[in-house]
Amino acid sequence: MIRLEVCVEDLAGIDAAIAGGADRIELCSALSVGGLTPAGSLIRAVADVPLPVHLLCRPRAGGFIYTTAEQTLVADDIRTAAEAGLAGAVIGANDPVGHLDTSLLAEWVALARSLAVDRGRPLSLTLHRAFDLCPDLTKALDEAIELGFDRILTSGGTPKAIDGIATLADLHRRAAGRIGILPGSGIDPTTLPAILATGVDEVHASCRRPIAERAGEMTERRFGFVADPNMATDAGAVATLKAMLRAHE
Repeated sequence: MIRLEVCVEDLAGIDAAIAGGADRIELCSALSVGGLTPAGSLIRAVADVPLPVHLLCRPRAGGFIYTTAEQTLVADDIRTAAEAGLAGAVIGANDPVGHLDTSLLAEWVALARSLAVDRGRPLSLTLHRAFDLCPDLTKALDEAIELGFDRILTSGGTPKAIDGIATLADLHRRAAGRIGILPGSGIDPTTLPAILATGVDEVHASCRRPIAERAGEMTERRFGFVADPNMATDAGAVATLKAMLRAHE
């Protein structure tokens, strides 16, 4: 089975992902900046969701070189994911020259594995697109495997996955089942066939579409309270991608 992971930022998005047939949810906030760690209230709200939920642990927008204080925030987010009973955590960090910060990542992975003892099952770990900023993706792939990650969320070192097709195919071949390659960024019905041709068995998408303006939204937008354009996870978009994945199996 080819799995579909949908990134969502609110309760409506969670409902849409479930209704559309997603296989897994990445829970975050602020998708407009690539996703940030969501509020604790939203994390608690997904405790009984009938899908595996992975928590994005990213304390701020921007790059992935973290201060000591920010490193502590990510560690706390990993604990939060475990304590909330979520299925996994999504983490990543770069060192000052752009490579993976393997020392820091090793600490976070060790923390996640130690928490598995308390909860009786492992916390699945995804290395996020800090990977794509690395100057040598082959080296970063080997490091991610050595660190013990379960999968890498990647666009193949390019802003959009469709432009990194050759790299994604090479990463999948090199991984050889030792770690999952999870393509993400700009995946929709027009780009999915080429992504699947790389041989991967899971994909990551936002499945968002513009939504109709509500009464009073123009005023809200003027004050900066509403994104422009206003986008939302769409159950139909999720269902379309899932149907394409089933047809490809």
